[in-house]
Amino acid sequence: MKRTARLLVAAASLLWALTFSSCGDVQNEYTVRTAYFVFDNSVHQNIVLSSAMNINAPGTFCKVKPTMVSGARAYVFENNYGQTETSVENAIDQRRTVILGYNNSLIVGFGNLDMPAVFYAYDGECPNCFDPQKLPVHSYPLTMTGAGLAVCSTCQREYNMNSGGNIVKGDGGDKMIRYRASCTGPLGTLAVN
Repeated sequence: MKRTARLLVAAASLLWALTFSSCGDVQNEYTVRTAYFVFDNSVHQNIVLSSAMNINAPGTFCKVKPTMVSGARAYVFENNYGQTETSVENAIDQRRTVILGYNNSLIVGFGNLDMPAVFYAYDGECPNCFDPQKLPVHSYPLTMTGAGLAVCSTCQREYNMNSGGNIVKGDGGDKMIRYRASCTGPLGTLAVN
């Protein structure tokens, strides 16, 4: 009986050690920075956004940026294949709080390296060049490629959006800033928080 109890304690200790310990330089999966964006694509039916919210089209990513259209707040959606479409806010959208990352842009989409595909939301700024504490604040926007890469024209780093935003080309540094996000399908709701 005592031997069984000792074995159970040893197994529990080993499980705890494996679960809560790590090796090397580990980055948190999600940022502590606040982002908040809810967009009901069943109402707007933005085809460019729906391409990135389609689990059956992994590897398609969409950048979201605010704009103005005839005095109304709107959003420009651009995917990594160069397609763009703008959607103007409706009355429900106007009542929602919107925080689009560090410098007003998010990138969302399903990665193509996992089964089932993982839905990602990233900040649109280069995590290694953009510094919100340094005044004046300069923007270092990432551009997207059809291969699912985000590229910074300043530092020349390339990040793989399909695998959590890790650096695949260029100097070492931080991976892309990732936010928690979900979607309910191409013509569903996008939620980043």
